Amino acid sequence: MNNNKWIRRYKIIGARRFSNYWWASIICIGSFCFLFTGLASYLNISIFIFKSENIQFFPQGLVMSFYGLLGVIFSVYLWLTIFWSIGSGFNEFDHLKQKVRIFRWGFPGKNRRINLYYDFTEVEGIRVEVQQGLNPKRNIYLQIRGKREIPLTRIGQPLTYEQIEKKAADLAKFLKVSLKSDI
Repeated sequence: MNNNKWIRRYKIIGARRFSNYWWASIICIGSFCFLFTGLASYLNISIFIFKSENIQFFPQGLVMSFYGLLGVIFSVYLWLTIFWSIGSGFNEFDHLKQKVRIFRWGFPGKNRRINLYYDFTEVEGIRVEVQQGLNPKRNIYLQIRGKREIPLTRIGQPLTYEQIEKKAADLAKFLKVSLKSDI
């Protein structure tokens, strides 16, 4: 967060989180192990540590090759989302220009940059959504005229109830709008 009195900027991490690096690495390693074991059973040889004496190619080796190939494709997708930093960006609230700017990086193409601008007059309020349970949700939404709601919080990194409440209250006070809560 930028601590300027007139401009507030909140950085959004996006796909470059530790959990994405972790799962992309685990899936990549596991899928290559499956793929090499399937190939070793087809060629009837041992590749590195992948011994295939007890695995017949049809059906076990073929299935392992198929799952290995799917895992490689999925891990490439995860690594590309990390490399392109999908979902990262910032939320900027400028009191001097009376503007709200929401910026995010998307997938490559003509809409790679997602850049939304709103006047302070278009902002109706801030809404907090809190759901407890097995998969808790703690989100802050910017409510725009026309019933649009734009999420302002990061996905995958839930804040504590106190943190989200304080952040939403500070933002509502800064924008001079109402604060609504769905608890």
